[in-house]
Amino acid sequence: METARAEAAARPPHEGAPVEYGPRAARHPDLGSALPPGRAEQVRGEHPHAEPGVAVPRPRRMPERHSVRDQVLAALRSALVTGELEPGGVYSAPALAERFGVSATPVREAMQLLAREGAVEAMPNRGFRVAERSARERAELAEVRALLEVPVVVRLARTVPAERWEALRPYAEATVAAASLGDRAAYAEADRAFHRAMLELSGNRQLVAVADELHRRAQWPVAAARRGHATTPSGRRTGTVSAELAADAGEHAVLLDALVAGDVATVECLVREHFTGR
Repeated sequence: METARAEAAARPPHEGAPVEYGPRAARHPDLGSALPPGRAEQVRGEHPHAEPGVAVPRPRRMPERHSVRDQVLAALRSALVTGELEPGGVYSAPALAERFGVSATPVREAMQLLAREGAVEAMPNRGFRVAERSARERAELAEVRALLEVPVVVRLARTVPAERWEALRPYAEATVAAASLGDRAAYAEADRAFHRAMLELSGNRQLVAVADELHRRAQWPVAAARRGHATTPSGRRTGTVSAELAADAGEHAVLLDALVAGDVATVECLVREHFTGR
């Protein structure tokens, strides 16, 4: 009996007992595999044979694999909005990689993402062709955005207090600043940020994500921009880039004033006209 007790005391705590898995078990931070209790610290950097009190350096974290791709993706989106990548133009990944000073792999990955979004089309053995949006396509996008955003903004106009609308003033001012510079890429970002901030007041994250993606698609690419012209969200061409962007930014400010004032009827008219021009 004494011998059996001695063996039980010498046995490791987890030996002979079922190993726990699931939420109560320690998990490897990278692989996510369940580990027996008592092993978490060793996995987190403790060497199994290290002397007590000796710190073992943790392995340096590797850079995020997609960070370069994401930077290239942002640059490509900017080039699409400004018309630097012309609608109908065909661009190879190696040529773009040389322009950005990176390898062709992250460029290819970024262009494949843009292809899924409909901004470009893969051309076998040639590269990627930038999509050409017709006036009808742009008008259809504007109509879908109006169907989604107008009723939401009108509903919010009835329930959101004035101070929360006033807190969005910096977003509207950012669109005015970008428009004054005639910077299409900066305006595109500021414009989406303003609309996103309004819709976020609904608390519906799915709505915000869908609306933001539609907004991004509506901004790509506009052939008229190559000739110094701009278009409204519905695709109507009405003047130079600076003039049209300034008019669009001005609509943001007027809309925000109506929202702060709680003038629901004016809000509905303004937000509908912002998309359709009617």
